[in-house]
Amino acid sequence: MWTSPHRATIAPRLPDEPRPRWSVMIPVYESAALLRETLRSVLRQDPGPGLMHIEVVDDHSVRDDPEAITREVGGGRVLFCRQPKNVGHARNFETCLERSRGHLVHLLHGDDAVRETFYDRMSRAFEAAPEIGAAFCRQIIVNDDGHWLHLMPMERAESGVLDGWLGRIATGQRLQTPAMVVRRSVYERLGGFDRRLSWTEDWEMWVRIATEYSVWYEVEPLALYRVHSRSSTSRQTTTAETIRDVRRAIAVMREYLPADQVEMLTREATRSCAQAAVRRGRRFLARGLVPAARAHAREAVRTHASPAVIAGAAAVLLSSLARRARATNDE
Repeated sequence: MWTSPHRATIAPRLPDEPRPRWSVMIPVYESAALLRETLRSVLRQDPGPGLMHIEVVDDHSVRDDPEAITREVGGGRVLFCRQPKNVGHARNFETCLERSRGHLVHLLHGDDAVRETFYDRMSRAFEAAPEIGAAFCRQIIVNDDGHWLHLMPMERAESGVLDGWLGRIATGQRLQTPAMVVRRSVYERLGGFDRRLSWTEDWEMWVRIATEYSVWYEVEPLALYRVHSRSSTSRQTTTAETIRDVRRAIAVMREYLPADQVEMLTREATRSCAQAAVRRGRRFLARGLVPAARAHAREAVRTHASPAVIAGAAAVLLSSLARRARATNDE
């Protein structure tokens, strides 16, 4: 068992306790408007309470009422838990893991969803490869209205256990939480999400799992990850907090990555993060969001000050100055 003061210990369930195959744990915070679709996507595949535990865990929402939505859509089938105070999404995830009862745990954000056959396909993965600790599927990025924005690249041509997965996932985030299913026993051994992280706690967890377990990839795009302006990810992206948190995650990973790979993986991760910061800076500049563009240019150089990154960041900063000068002249 891994122990750390920065991660919750996930205690095993009691030996004589009835255990369903699935725990679908749905963390929510101020997202009740989208919770209906999330719950319906799960309930359409519900095999019954003997096989699936479904529970909404609310991080003390005050602007909407996820409990009412849970009662309305769940009809008594879905459990509801409310935090006595707001604890933040990482600790809300902890509560989800602690309350889970199933052998397989699926964390499904209250603004995301799954497509038909998700649970059947993912269950088959664990049956086909009993040695795996986790499995994930290809994801679709959608907007507020559920329209497809982007289909994530394929990790391999056919479904199966991934080769060299640690080297890929440790250098950058390649999946979103609703696509991932993890054995509860894995969380019991490795602990909960790292509390030092504010945005990348899921990525760090997937890396931690990859250091100890094989992981299955399902080629069918069966998970929907929603991007919208009200999400915490969107807010943190505009301030470049996401880039700073990636750096924190990379530092955390150095604590346990294999000694013969840690320097190479760290170098690749920081380079990838810096390049992503430059790309985001360009996109923000194109949208006229100059402060966000400048913040990303600065964080890019702080992350990995290679000549290419410095040149890209400088181009963003110079373009932002030129844009500001034009705006001043037009006044």
